[in-house]
Amino acid sequence: MSVDKPNRMAPNVQREYRNEQITVYWEPTLCIHAAECLRGLPQVFNVRLRPWVNVNAASADEIAAVVANCPTSALRFARLDGGPQEQPDDPAVIAAQPDGPLYIRGHIELVDQDGSRRQVSRAALCRCGLSKNKPFCDNTHIESGFRTTK
Repeated sequence: MSVDKPNRMAPNVQREYRNEQITVYWEPTLCIHAAECLRGLPQVFNVRLRPWVNVNAASADEIAAVVANCPTSALRFARLDGGPQEQPDDPAVIAAQPDGPLYIRGHIELVDQDGSRRQVSRAALCRCGLSKNKPFCDNTHIESGFRTTK
């Protein structure tokens, strides 16, 4: 009897938060709690409330700008009002985080060792080698004491 492993490369959107202007998608398996959303629009993104995303608390432009700062793509958006959709960085950028993951931004196709493919515009990739959600970071580097040099 074989047991199928979950495909980490397939999108796993767990929640959608929508109004007439914008939909915000949340994929918690990618979230590493960088908290860009909480700092950017605390009236929209508040983990103490349920639902934790209130798309009626700011304009679609403001929400889109903050979601685009999420380094992992755990938060994504779709404009429903004709406003601009997210545009990946061009050229792609890879930025090593001190003692942490690689942040990538741009037109990126990730190919897993089993051949699974995923298109992303933002991701946090594991650099310590210990993530249980490879190729994505899951913050295991914090528990393991992973350190980088300059």
